[in-house]
Amino acid sequence: MLISHFTSKKRSDDTFFTGDRKSPWFLVAFGMVGAALSGVTFVSLPGMVGNNSFYFFQFILGNVVGYFFITFVLIPLYYKLNLVSIYAYLKERYGNVTYKTGSLYFLVSQSFGASLRLLLAAKILQFAFFDRLNIPFFITVIIILLLVYFYTHKSGIKTIVWTDTMQTFFLILAVLLSITAIKNSMDFTLSDSITQVTQHKYFKVFNWDLKSGNNFFKQFLSGVLIAIAMMGLDQNMMQKTLTCKNVRDAQKNTLTFSLILAFTQFLFLGLGIMLYIYAEANQINLPLGPTGKFLDTDSLFPNLAINYLGVLAGISFLIGIVAASFSSIDSAITALTTSFIYDFLNVSGWSSEEKKNIKNKVFFGFSLIVFLIIMAFSGSRGDVISTIFKVAGYTYGPLLGLFLFGMFTDIKIKDKLVPVVCILAPVLTYILNYWLATAYHFDFGFINIAVNALMTILGLLIIKK
Repeated sequence: MLISHFTSKKRSDDTFFTGDRKSPWFLVAFGMVGAALSGVTFVSLPGMVGNNSFYFFQFILGNVVGYFFITFVLIPLYYKLNLVSIYAYLKERYGNVTYKTGSLYFLVSQSFGASLRLLLAAKILQFAFFDRLNIPFFITVIIILLLVYFYTHKSGIKTIVWTDTMQTFFLILAVLLSITAIKNSMDFTLSDSITQVTQHKYFKVFNWDLKSGNNFFKQFLSGVLIAIAMMGLDQNMMQKTLTCKNVRDAQKNTLTFSLILAFTQFLFLGLGIMLYIYAEANQINLPLGPTGKFLDTDSLFPNLAINYLGVLAGISFLIGIVAASFSSIDSAITALTTSFIYDFLNVSGWSSEEKKNIKNKVFFGFSLIVFLIIMAFSGSRGDVISTIFKVAGYTYGPLLGLFLFGMFTDIKIKDKLVPVVCILAPVLTYILNYWLATAYHFDFGFINIAVNALMTILGLLIIKK
């Protein structure tokens, strides 16, 4: 609230959407880490080590390569066209129907992605805190969404650039304090901890089995493509980058962010191994499924932090999960509001008061949509992070195909037929994935985004003029 008060001074009609393009690049880079991680990463990454070893790091390495493409190809394009909504590029390249289709795919993808991320964080806050005060779950979610509205509705992205920096700091601090708590309780030195992690059976980084969903080539390539799609073609993440003063600052921001993010995710995976070491040493029973895999791995970190590792770990975990949940949902709703207003409403020529009223109504509308999705999925269990990336493969695949086809070819297409292609591509990808998995035990894994994008590109070639 305090940050919102100071950042709301001297605001213009565009401050909510562009931050007046005056954000310091290093501040944006550090703050984006919190938004990229979210509460899902905070609890899912450490837990997933038990079933997937360190294989997720292959995906992280692919992400870094994807950020290079964003830095040197996409960002110069966005600045050249002076975009507020990045999907306006599709209008320039293809036409109005493709533009609306791309934006609609983002609205659907971001609404579900943001809601699932917040769902997990809200469940943990409910389990750790609100249940003991007899506050119902739906009230917990309403409180979070109201707080987000109070500090973002005035200056939007300008406020979020600063609040994200604070949230990222507490999120990383929470991980470091949790690692320290385990290290101290096990009487490990720092070198002992590093040795225990690197020599553990879960510290397997590379998988060369071609049929496995964790295969290196599948994970690495999907890491590249999902980084491009979920960051470079995502209004949520790019809106922050586009608040930098110029192209050079935006590029420095993206490269710095990619390295900080990779290091932070490595810390989360290392914390995961330490949590399993602690559980084994203290004979804490972790539920197993019929196949011998751990069940509900998302509950590992919150359970140990709150019930076993002491007060410091419990408090740091709660601060971390609050930071993670707010840093992902505030920017997501702001991006959804920006995309809808710029892509579906013609606000040029509107007065300041009219813009302010419609912005507040759209912001409230998306908050309501997020609330309804959370309540619809409130009974779900399991490893949410894998679910999000698999869903992203289907929803961001058509966007990836549209942008790649537009940037690397000059082919003109029949604009009105693009929605058909963008609907058929994910459906055909799902059918192909299901057939290969049942007939040949070949799992696409996260690589479904590449297949989906390829299907979209083939469809665009069929409908060329």
